[in-house]
Amino acid sequence: LPFEVDGVVLKVNSIPLQEQLGFRQRSPRWAIAAKFPPVEENTKLLDIIVQVGRTGAITPVAVLEPIRVGGVVVSRATLHNEDEIRRKGIKIGDTVVVRRQGDVIPAVVSVVMPKRTGEEREFVFPNSCPECDTELLKPEDEAVARCPNPHCPAKTEQRILHFASRNGADIRGLGDKAVALLMEHQMLSDISSIYDLEEAKLATLPRMGELSAKNLIAAINGSKQLPLNKFIFALGIRHVGERTAMSVAKYCRSIERFLSLQEEEIQTIPDVGAETAAALASYVANRLEVGMIHRLLSQGVSPQPPAEAQDSALAGKTFVLTGTLASLTREEAQARIEAASGKVSSSVSKKTSYVVAGADAGSKLTKAQELGVPVLDEAQFLQLLSQH
Repeated sequence: LPFEVDGVVLKVNSIPLQEQLGFRQRSPRWAIAAKFPPVEENTKLLDIIVQVGRTGAITPVAVLEPIRVGGVVVSRATLHNEDEIRRKGIKIGDTVVVRRQGDVIPAVVSVVMPKRTGEEREFVFPNSCPECDTELLKPEDEAVARCPNPHCPAKTEQRILHFASRNGADIRGLGDKAVALLMEHQMLSDISSIYDLEEAKLATLPRMGELSAKNLIAAINGSKQLPLNKFIFALGIRHVGERTAMSVAKYCRSIERFLSLQEEEIQTIPDVGAETAAALASYVANRLEVGMIHRLLSQGVSPQPPAEAQDSALAGKTFVLTGTLASLTREEAQARIEAASGKVSSSVSKKTSYVVAGADAGSKLTKAQELGVPVLDEAQFLQLLSQH
């Protein structure tokens, strides 16, 4: 083929034969997926560097001699953590096997031992943060070392990027290059400093210009009114993803209530486990974080309660989405359902209220038909949404 594929699906083409063959619990008897083995290539590991994430997690990254793997040129690959490097016996200078995990994320699989020359050297994991020189902490029950410095510039940069991301405050124009530029010119110091930016000063920066500055300020101002769940997610609290943020937002209904939460109370919130509750309790007890939130509020940021409608046609209903919808993305459809107090599940069961089937719906549609679960096409789904 003139393009890359990761496998093939072989199927019986005759519809009458498909009906005769029927289905297993999770798949049709008339089709089988054959996935090719992942493409692996050998290359030289030139160096190992470490990166700092928004929670302070220190991740070692392999710097590779560029190699084409599955149609993509790979020059860096994650090494996960120090223990993984030791387990695989990886040394700087090794010839290593590289694979794109799931045909997406590059990873170092193993070392080609026969290629060793004796000139390879051990990687020494740092004891201090490469960005701010703070001593790293590594809890006994965790594989990842972390920088505990709340003012670490690398953590700050990643937190700002997370806050501005599409699923957070959705500030368009505040991407990797813009944030790096603004931090270089000391115009960003934490999340709240985003709302201190001025159009005139932005326009003087290299590669910015008047139009870019105007658009960025407009995007920043437009992000001030956002749902509470998006605000909580955007804060970048450890263990708190979008679903947890929605559960917490529905429980709290206001930022003031959120800031008053105690750990025991948090554990009673649906979909929140003990580890997440501890992380949330630690966050709202941190005076630096609470101070930053108060600065955001004073700058006009106004988190709004997530839409709630107990009398909605969707309240308490469980939906499964399958196929492609023409008028909504999967994320938008899920947001609309949750805004009307419905739930979205990834699997079909007898407890499923509706399966929403778009174009090219797969085995979930078949399972719904087998179980007698009501199936909505896109028009019926939109009509149900309009009732809310």
